[in-house]
Amino acid sequence: METTQIRLTVSDGLARITLDGPGTHNALDPESASALVAACDEVDADDTVGVAVITGANRTFCSGAVRDFLTGIGERPADVGYDLMGTVYRAFERVGRLAVPTVARIEGAAVGAGLNLALATDLRIATEDALLRSGFARLGIHPGGGHLHLLERAAGRQTAAAMGVFARSLRGREAKARGLVWDAVGPDALDPAVDEACAALRADPPLARAIKKSLELTTSPVERWSAATEVERARQLWSLGRRVAGAR
Repeated sequence: METTQIRLTVSDGLARITLDGPGTHNALDPESASALVAACDEVDADDTVGVAVITGANRTFCSGAVRDFLTGIGERPADVGYDLMGTVYRAFERVGRLAVPTVARIEGAAVGAGLNLALATDLRIATEDALLRSGFARLGIHPGGGHLHLLERAAGRQTAAAMGVFARSLRGREAKARGLVWDAVGPDALDPAVDEACAALRADPPLARAIKKSLELTTSPVERWSAATEVERARQLWSLGRRVAGAR
């Protein structure tokens, strides 16, 4: 089974982390999630980096978790599934804990786990026609990875309910109107918008890292996200096991 590759490039104060899986629509599994964590570790260790951009190749941000991986979780013993799911969850939180400010460059689809990844960043810039979709309830799966918390943190409780509970999807321009992304632009304007957002930060990495630390200390703490992840994890495993049992 093909695994999404994680590519890290660093240039002039900017780190770009790219999910690249042509056959997976940039979906995550434990292997690619671990590679994403390793890329974040490299960024934090490089004090020449002042800002990081998270994006996807192939005109897609991230289609979520690999479907076969999710199905396999439901077939495994609960403790094994718990640990494997945690490997993917840790990738989102690791992006959220990066020492530098982060920007999600979103085109195409950000679905399920892919939406979690986008919501883990500090700033989101999307194309007007990008698709932001929770995806979990539509598939009969309980949300995971602190999904409901991340939605509420970004855009309020009603948006969290609409997307995470009632399975409503948003296009980029609608997501901007509801505060889920900072800006929604035409396809040709996406890279210029991201470059503009990053310009001052990449030019002064020490200041960028100091401001990011203050943002972390004075706004919604990551610990609340961690707690939300644990609340969701048992219920998500239950829902996956139920789907497998129902298929037999």
